[in-house]
Amino acid sequence: MSEGPVIRVQDVHKAFGPQKVLQGLCFEVARGESLVIMGPSGSGKSVILKHLIGLLRPDSGSIEVAGREVPRLRPAGLAELRRDMGYLFQHAALINWLSVYDNVALPLRETTSKSESEIESKVYSVLELVRLLDARSKFPGEISGGMQKRVGLARALVTDPEIILYDEPEAGLDPEMSASVSRMMVKLRHELGMTSVTVTHSWPCAEAVGDRVAFFEHGKLVIDAAPAEVLASDNPRVQEFFAVPK
Repeated sequence: MSEGPVIRVQDVHKAFGPQKVLQGLCFEVARGESLVIMGPSGSGKSVILKHLIGLLRPDSGSIEVAGREVPRLRPAGLAELRRDMGYLFQHAALINWLSVYDNVALPLRETTSKSESEIESKVYSVLELVRLLDARSKFPGEISGGMQKRVGLARALVTDPEIILYDEPEAGLDPEMSASVSRMMVKLRHELGMTSVTVTHSWPCAEAVGDRVAFFEHGKLVIDAAPAEVLASDNPRVQEFFAVPK
């Protein structure tokens, strides 16, 4: 696209003490595209998301999101960036003593000057989008794990983000509920046109939501291709990880 990618990661290195987690990682995501990141447990997949949202800074390399060099942003710039990004945490990360409604309203109350009537209108809108409007008065402990994920998704959407990051969206869910969450991710992307980056261990999720799958290990990219091309790869490590028949 002429305007360039909305996410650009170039030669990023990150270590925690002697452990090298990212070693020259490079990838780009075009506007409206869905990238899925996969790799072995402990390979640093979630570390990538934390770099994109500015929770971690690289030891070296460049990270640009929506035209902004993330590691160079001051706190005010980071706050502005995060208003343009939604983040679905691995375990929904809901606040147990707040209702579904108040969990979803929280980002608007913390980062905007909207009135309570404006907040109510927006919260009702996103809860309806994820089919949870009737559960708005319930507390997280009163709803299922799949419903909690959808509340987390509504909270990620409530600020009208340009980009959404999913960290293990199907973690802890049974196959039926996992498929339901994947379908909702696809539906929301088509309806809202958002750019997304998803970290997952689930191939059904990756295949359902991803335009591209980036598999990396030992901090380096092994393959970055469409799901069908990943499964057709003759790379031995890719075949082994995805259990591709020989």
